[in-house]
Amino acid sequence: MEPTSESHETAIFAGGCFWCMEPVFDATPGVISVTPGYTGGSTSNPSYQEVCAGESGHLEAVRVVFDPDLVSYRTLLGIFWRNIDPTARNRQFCDFGSQYQSAIFYLDQEQKRAAEESRQELEQSHVLERPVATEIRPAGEFYPAEEYHHKYYRKNPERYRAYHEGCGRKGRLQELWGR
Repeated sequence: MEPTSESHETAIFAGGCFWCMEPVFDATPGVISVTPGYTGGSTSNPSYQEVCAGESGHLEAVRVVFDPDLVSYRTLLGIFWRNIDPTARNRQFCDFGSQYQSAIFYLDQEQKRAAEESRQELEQSHVLERPVATEIRPAGEFYPAEEYHHKYYRKNPERYRAYHEGCGRKGRLQELWGR
């Protein structure tokens, strides 16, 4: 969970399918790396099958290593919010189950404060028609997903595109955020 150097920091976000969260952070200047994986549960070294079946207690998530001189944690929070449905509980788009609950996993009190403030700002903006269901939780052990999930959108562009479009993500994000 440690950053790769003293000048880098780490953020962990669960926004449903990690295949769809990885490219939005990869495209962000100042992001050093994005790793899909699992966190929040009690099973050590869970497999994709265990997580997808809801047997591990873990959520699909991404670990984002970033240079805070180039991109702030607050900016990453903004990107996160605009790429999920914050009102959905135990699902994101076509993926159902607690393993797809959206969550921000904070690594220190500063991240916790920033996450809580950003959630409060979103709630007070009245942009959303329902209450925010996204959880803010302390980070625990993060388990990288199996290698074939890393950069899935690049390794399997046709399958990724079919999933991304077929899952209703784009339409729901347009509905929520107008883009």
